[in-house]
Amino acid sequence: MPELPEVETYVRELEPELTGRTITAARVFWSRTIAEPLAEEFPARIAGLGFDTFERRGKYMLLGMSDGSTLIVHLRMTGKLLILPSEREPDKHTHVVMELDNGLTLHYNDPRKFGRIWLVPDRTTVLAKLGPEPLADEFEIDDFGARLVGRTAPIKALLLDQRLVAGVGNIYADEALFRAHIHPGRAGGSLTPDEIERLHAAVRDVLAAGIRRRGSTLGGSSLQNYLRPGGLPGDFQNEFLVFRRTGQPCLVCGTPIARIVIAQRSTHFCPTCQPAF
Repeated sequence: MPELPEVETYVRELEPELTGRTITAARVFWSRTIAEPLAEEFPARIAGLGFDTFERRGKYMLLGMSDGSTLIVHLRMTGKLLILPSEREPDKHTHVVMELDNGLTLHYNDPRKFGRIWLVPDRTTVLAKLGPEPLADEFEIDDFGARLVGRTAPIKALLLDQRLVAGVGNIYADEALFRAHIHPGRAGGSLTPDEIERLHAAVRDVLAAGIRRRGSTLGGSSLQNYLRPGGLPGDFQNEFLVFRRTGQPCLVCGTPIARIVIAQRSTHFCPTCQPAF
């Protein structure tokens, strides 16, 4: 968290706010947030650059800068990129502040400190290992199936592997597997052609639905919750069928939703709709 729908929402909502804007100055409060260049070089490197293009690759935001470089932002578990008034003082979880030429500021806030920012001339140095984009034409059923042949790892774990398909995380993997009627613990190589086709469609459908609802904002600590650039929540959590619904009745068959751990991640499924065999 955030996953593909949340990152896509960031890109879409940042574009009208940042297009044509120039960064006049930057401050780094937590040096490890800056993956490249060196943290002490980052303010001088980015000052004077404007925002030109806005793209996403997997869970990475790709903000094209006026000199041809790319500002790449990966939010990891708890990162947020927020547009705030210049008078707003950085809080203790704000690790980078970029001042804009219109009096606003861009705050990178991350309570868990796992997120990273790159400013690079060649984005492929960061993105080269990513698998296909699930909402693009390159995500083909035959290729998806071929990547699963012989795989003994649970299909849930494989969906979280960004080399298989880029952008799917814990929430949308659980929701896609439910929609495809596939148990999350099934070995990837055990899926039939029909199951592969259903899962391929379910991944695309659930990610598209997440984007329409502008991502998922979970209950719990607000510090660790996804918020959109203006500070508003997403809404896809209101469409969850299994994720974080442990013990609640399945909305299809009424069976209590179960929870297990796969790849060290909480995994939610319906034992009836998603049989193990």
